[in-house]
Amino acid sequence: MATTKIVLRRKQNQDGTYPLALRITKDRKSTYVFLDQSIKEKLWDSKQSRVKSSHPNSARLNNYLLKKLNDANSTILELELKHKEITLQTIREALSPKHKNNTFFAQVELYFEPLITEGKYNRISADRPAFNHFRRFLKGKDILFKDITIQLLERFKAHLKGDLKVTERTAFNHLILIRTIYKRAIASGVVDASNYPFGINKFRLKRPESLKIGLDAGEVSRLETIELSADDYECHARNIWLFSFYFAGMRASDVLLLRWSDFDDTRLHYVMEKNDKPGSLRIPEKAKAILSQYRHLKKNDHDLVFSDLKGFDLDNKMVAQKQIKNVIRRLNFWLKKIAKEANIKKPLTMHIARHSFGNISGDRIPVQMLQKLYRHSNIETTVNYQRAFNRGVDEALDAVLDF
Repeated sequence: MATTKIVLRRKQNQDGTYPLALRITKDRKSTYVFLDQSIKEKLWDSKQSRVKSSHPNSARLNNYLLKKLNDANSTILELELKHKEITLQTIREALSPKHKNNTFFAQVELYFEPLITEGKYNRISADRPAFNHFRRFLKGKDILFKDITIQLLERFKAHLKGDLKVTERTAFNHLILIRTIYKRAIASGVVDASNYPFGINKFRLKRPESLKIGLDAGEVSRLETIELSADDYECHARNIWLFSFYFAGMRASDVLLLRWSDFDDTRLHYVMEKNDKPGSLRIPEKAKAILSQYRHLKKNDHDLVFSDLKGFDLDNKMVAQKQIKNVIRRLNFWLKKIAKEANIKKPLTMHIARHSFGNISGDRIPVQMLQKLYRHSNIETTVNYQRAFNRGVDEALDAVLDF
């Protein structure tokens, strides 16, 4: 059983004061955690372990010291309940101010700081729920990295799949995030690499194969030809989906951010919002037909082609990504209705336009050409969409759309 006490250390500072420290004693051995506070020796009551009332800030300092003592005792109790044996070094690491970020969720907050600064709303909104699931699994408590064991990870995975009923891919993504935080903690010296629970003969993460199911050519034709009122949002939702499909499964966020200035007479030039990769594609005739439906709304070349995001501060990335997500949610709502009318049994969402293009391209263009169209860095990512042979980018795009 470890005991704690606030003490005045005997090594004098240059200003004549002495540092206050938390003394932890276990098995007749002691270690000290300094508390970033110093006072003159005559103002310290060693019997009561408190600052004397003659100190001008005695009440504030004593409250601070009492809180530090209570927090330390709570931390030690939690450690003792979790482990049969704990060392003095373990306690010191858990309490030391220089290790204030040594817990898992402290590192999680450090992980989110640059994402918040850079306005990466999509990443934040995708990753936060995963960490929240892990925190609830731990009953709301934080955890030291050395306590993230193989057995704990196995229990968390079972909880995700058994209690929360998530897919194998979602469980994998949750565990990948935990591994990411652990690696960052090792890199920053928060935890020793010897405690790392992932890898060979440890907790192994295997990426589940995902089948990119999209619409087939017949289903896309039905979507193109189904009669919808030009004034209804249903028609607009279909236009956005088809526009994405006609440009090789362009991501919905990129479609919504397109401006008239991105087009010349024959080509589209745009930079992918996700990875900042530039590219150029010839404008398919089917896409030109959709553009003609919106041209009367154009006021200048800088205008958005589609008005869903007009009025929002798109220079603010956090605002832009949040609104894009809201618009996509609305588009998906209407696409679901359209799917019923078009007798399409597959789930119709904006992202499935990308899968559809990849699926239909399977026997029409080589995987290397699809990689160029998708602007994937790794061809293994593209392989999930299709396999085939070789042509130029513009010809490849026309070949897929010619059905």
